[in-house]
Amino acid sequence: EMWEKAIQLSKELADMYENKVFDYEGLGNLLKKRATFYENIMKAMRPQPEYFAVGYYGQGFPSFLRNKVFIYRGKEYERREDFNLKLLTQFPSAEKMTSTAPPGEDIKSSPKQHVQCFIVKPVMNLPPNYKDKPVPEQILNYYRANEVQQFTHSRPVRKGEKDPDNEFANMWIERTTYTTAYSFPGILKWFEVKQITTEEISPLENAIETMELTNEKISNIVQQHIWDRSLPVHPLSMLLNGIVDPAVMGGYTNYEKAFFTEKYLQEHPEDQDKIELLKQLIALQMPLLAEGIRIHGEKLTEQLKPLHDRLTACFKELKKKVEKQYGVITLPPSLTERKQSRSGSVVLPYIMSSTLRRLSVTSVASSVVSTSSTSSDSTSSRPGSDG
Repeated sequence: EMWEKAIQLSKELADMYENKVFDYEGLGNLLKKRATFYENIMKAMRPQPEYFAVGYYGQGFPSFLRNKVFIYRGKEYERREDFNLKLLTQFPSAEKMTSTAPPGEDIKSSPKQHVQCFIVKPVMNLPPNYKDKPVPEQILNYYRANEVQQFTHSRPVRKGEKDPDNEFANMWIERTTYTTAYSFPGILKWFEVKQITTEEISPLENAIETMELTNEKISNIVQQHIWDRSLPVHPLSMLLNGIVDPAVMGGYTNYEKAFFTEKYLQEHPEDQDKIELLKQLIALQMPLLAEGIRIHGEKLTEQLKPLHDRLTACFKELKKKVEKQYGVITLPPSLTERKQSRSGSVVLPYIMSSTLRRLSVTSVASSVVSTSSTSSDSTSSRPGSDG
């Protein structure tokens, strides 16, 4: 199912058939196959594999494994528990480490065998010709788990005194990036990690990342439903309910308590731009949610009607609250206008993460509309023309 690779090879063969051996019949058959590959990319479902970081610590391992970390590419739908079991079967005397923190010297110099295993997330590395362009979600999905050489793992780290009212305020993230010797997929299912770097993500930066990921998730699932009307609506229902439900809306409240205060600004004046970005990302979520609820309404069944009515009512309240505090964001026409496909179905232009990020940093400033209900606090925090 590596159709992208097959397309590259078919282009080489096409040049050979057309310009070297002049086999036009073979060229025609090849182009038909290539057309099938393109269709498969857009229509066929491909499960994304999990990636696992495995560390072999202790003097009990052979030298080619000892105190080294490897990234493994899991099989389709392979769970961490199954992968762990398979791993420990190969080393029956090894002890499984329960912590994901880097081991100390006592573990590394131990005469025993210690195995550490946890899931890592691949870092997408888009080809240069795709960047900052409206690339369909089906094409991007391949690059989320393929052509990758860097992987990250995040651990929460608490700093300072615990705040019972808002535990989010002092929750930092320790993010470790692993770079392998070669990119996946490759000739092997695993490659050695050649470089490990660690950085700390502040609570505010973590909040920004969380909002960006949520906005991207909404955009992605909306596009998937537009491309394939036969998709089950349940995942969309769960996502929308998890965001607009009043019980979950406390996430915004936590941001307000932790960052949108005079006290925080006085203590962290350098975070002014990041606070503005977080507010814009919250406001940007409203038109994305509106599109998701619209599609949810189009795929409505009798059983889903009570849920949809509740989603609509909750979103109305949420939108009113967000627009009052953070202003109204109107997506540019290129992102919101609908176009008719040849089949007559409505197609929404792609709203990808790079576009959302750029929009939230620059274009949003000119799209934030002042409303009569906008508070003076949100007016004073609105960015200027320089974004």
